[in-house]
Amino acid sequence: METGLLIIFAIFALGIVSGIPVAFVLGIAAVVGFLYEGLNPAVAFQQMTSGMSIFSLLAIPFFVFAGELMLHGGIARRLISVASSLFGWMRGGLGVVNVSTSMLFGGISGSAVADASALGTILIPAMKQRGYGTDYSVSVTVTSSIAGIMIPPSHNMILYSLAAGGGVSVSALFIAGFVPGLIMCLCLGIAAYVVAVKRGYPAEPFQGIRHILWTFIDALPGMLTAVIILGGVLSGIFTVTESAAFGTIWAILVTVLVYRSLSWDSFKICVAASVRTSAVVFLLVGTATAFAYLLALYRLPDLLTDGMLAISSNPIVILIMINVCLLLLGCVMDMAALILITTPIFLPVVMAIGMDPVQFGMVMMMNLGLGLTTPPVGAVLFVGCAIGKIPMEQIMKSILPFYAAILFALMLTTYIPAISLTLPKLLLGYTG
Repeated sequence: METGLLIIFAIFALGIVSGIPVAFVLGIAAVVGFLYEGLNPAVAFQQMTSGMSIFSLLAIPFFVFAGELMLHGGIARRLISVASSLFGWMRGGLGVVNVSTSMLFGGISGSAVADASALGTILIPAMKQRGYGTDYSVSVTVTSSIAGIMIPPSHNMILYSLAAGGGVSVSALFIAGFVPGLIMCLCLGIAAYVVAVKRGYPAEPFQGIRHILWTFIDALPGMLTAVIILGGVLSGIFTVTESAAFGTIWAILVTVLVYRSLSWDSFKICVAASVRTSAVVFLLVGTATAFAYLLALYRLPDLLTDGMLAISSNPIVILIMINVCLLLLGCVMDMAALILITTPIFLPVVMAIGMDPVQFGMVMMMNLGLGLTTPPVGAVLFVGCAIGKIPMEQIMKSILPFYAAILFALMLTTYIPAISLTLPKLLLGYTG
């Protein structure tokens, strides 16, 4: 059994180092593992099919499509206007505007990459034009985009629920993300302000209460997308999948009929991008399901739990070890793949020391979200650097205060259960 485990992990590591897409590496390792164990390889494909056939996964294409509509339909620009009217008057206010806009847009798109792409193309050139350093502009944009993962709706939370065996409520995960997401954005906003003041960046003139009200009214139809999605889930009127579908329909109506900013060509771009992203996610889900079946067959979660408890029975130490493992893995692998691979491994460990699975979901979202902003594989970091036209190595020093802010929020989320669990208990009657 130990030999089989070593074989599939060796194949996995070799495939990653060789640059083969993670979804294919997982599938190859799974098939080889089944063959080694003398099992019919058709079982691997049955596992893949069953993994992709879960109804709740239909919410993912809708969320992705809604995010693309926000990106190309003018909603992102209006959210920036709202945040700028509220915080632009502060010293270095555009940095705080960047963080607050990510919080607003993240609550609609649910995607860190979409957040960085949509807001970065507008805010990074605007910040550079007003005298902000390119390294600062990219650092703020990249790190604040994690808000799209934490603040619901987030398709990564759906993947976590799936990887946890479907026993973790997606609704509870959505609601649990609010407070950790707000704390993280608050920490990032403070970091952005402190660095901006230290560098002497300018403040924008205050344009008055009337301007704030006008920008809010203008952005309100787009912001209602998040209200429809979350309100439908909280009220029990819609399932998560139904809420995602109705939210997408509303986004189409707003961008086509209200703002009239979504052209036919842009609509086709949104559809094509959504299909590509959804296809990758579903293939990843299928191959990861087959791979997870082998991990369960080899009792890896039990072995890891026993190993960590042998090192220390102190929950603080165990959680530090898990966080470090996730941080290191997040530096070299994509977030969706890591959620699907590591959740079945680490969830039994944290539950053995008394951590609620919803709280661990928030820890995993923030931890792996940080990985999206770190070299060498951070997709969001690549997007930000490409938009800012700056080499990655030039922003590594200036991004450190923002990493520190996220790590501080991560520690609070890890060791204070009430941060993640209070809202689900109050609003949904969640009992764990």
